[in-house]
Amino acid sequence: MLALRLARGARPSVQARRLLVTVASAGTGFLLLCTFGYALGHPGAAFGSSLRLAWCAAPLAATVYLAVAVARTDPATRPRPGLSAVGLGPGRRSVLAAVSTAAACALGSLIALTVFLHLRGDLGALPLGGAADALLAADQDLPFAATLTLLTLVPVTASVTAALLLRPRGRPAATGRPGTRAATRDPGDDTDPDRPLMPSATPTGLPWGVALLAAGLAVESYASRSDAALGLRLPGGLASGPLGVLVGWACTAVGLALAGPALVHGCGRALQAVRPGAVRLLAGRVLQQEARRIGRPLGVVCAVVSGAFAAAALYTGSEPDTGPLSALGAALVVGCALAALVLAAVEAKHARSQTTAALLRLGAPAVVLRAAVALRAVALCALFAPLTWGIAELAAAPLGR
Repeated sequence: MLALRLARGARPSVQARRLLVTVASAGTGFLLLCTFGYALGHPGAAFGSSLRLAWCAAPLAATVYLAVAVARTDPATRPRPGLSAVGLGPGRRSVLAAVSTAAACALGSLIALTVFLHLRGDLGALPLGGAADALLAADQDLPFAATLTLLTLVPVTASVTAALLLRPRGRPAATGRPGTRAATRDPGDDTDPDRPLMPSATPTGLPWGVALLAAGLAVESYASRSDAALGLRLPGGLASGPLGVLVGWACTAVGLALAGPALVHGCGRALQAVRPGAVRLLAGRVLQQEARRIGRPLGVVCAVVSGAFAAAALYTGSEPDTGPLSALGAALVVGCALAALVLAAVEAKHARSQTTAALLRLGAPAVVLRAAVALRAVALCALFAPLTWGIAELAAAPLGR
C-alpha cells in the first residue's frame, strides 16, 4: 500500500521514468511471447526456436538495466533524514524499490499480453489480414503455465536485481546527536554541500574492464579463423558468423561497462593537468566526482553504439531483411541504454545542485559554470568517440571475412 501511495503522489517526471520501464517491459514481453508463438507453430525447428529465445536475452538485460537505473533515481528510495523514524530504513527502501519496479514491469507485461492476444485474433477479428498468423501460432491454444512464466520473467528479474543492487551496504556512521544531519545522513548520500568538489578515489574497475576488452577482441580474432561448421545463423536475416565472435563481442561490452567509471575519472584528472585554470579545474573535479554515476552508462552506450557501427559497416551496400521483431529488439537495447545515460546525467545534475548554488553564492560567474559544462561534454566526446569507433572497427573486421 505504501508503494502505491508513493507512486500516486510522485511528480510527473518520476511517473515518466516509470512509464519508460513499462514500455521497455512491454516490448521485451512481446518479444518473448512472439518467440513462444514461433516455437508453437514450428515444432520441428527446435534449434531455431532456442536461438530466437537466446537473442531475447539482450533486450531482457537492457530492460532490467533501465529498471534498476530508474529505481536508483526514484525519490521514494533516495536516502533522506527522518525516513528511518517512520520505519523506512535502507532495507525497507530496497524492498520498496523492488515492489515499485515489479509493478511497472508487470503493467508492461500485461500490455504485451494484450497486444499479443489481439494480433492472434483471440480478442476479436484477426488483424493485419492474418499476416502474423504463422509467427504467432494463432491456430493453437496457448499453454497457461508457459505463458505465465514468460510474462513474469521481466518483473521478477528486474525486481530481484533492483533489490540486490540497492540493498544497504554497511551501517551509517552515527557521528553527532540524534536528529542532527550528521547522525541521519546515509553513507550513499553524496549531495553533502559541506564537501564541495573534494578529490575522489579512482574507481577500481579499469583492470578488469581492460582485461575483458582484450579477451573479447582476442576471442573474436581467433573465432574468425575457425571452421565454418561452427558458424551461427542469426535470426531475422542477419549475417552469419562463428559463435565465438558473438561471445567475444559480449566480453568487450562488459569490459567497456566496467572500465567506464575509471575512464571518466581519468578524463577528469587529465583536464586538471598542467596548471589548470578555474574552468578546467572545476570541470575536472566534477568529472571525478561523477565518474561512478555516469561512467558505467557511458560505457554501456559506447558498447551499444560500437555494435551498431559494426553492423552498419558490415552491411555497407546491402539491405538485410531484419524483420520487425529484430528491429524491435535493437530499438529496445539502444533506447534503454540511452535512457539510462540520460537518467544518470539528470541525477548527476541534481546531486551537484547544492554545490552549484554554493559556488554562485561565493561569487562564481554563471558563464564559468556553463563553460565547465561545455568542457566536460567536449572532453567526454573526445575520449569515447574514438574509443567507440576503434572497437567498432575491430569488432566488424572478423565478421566481414
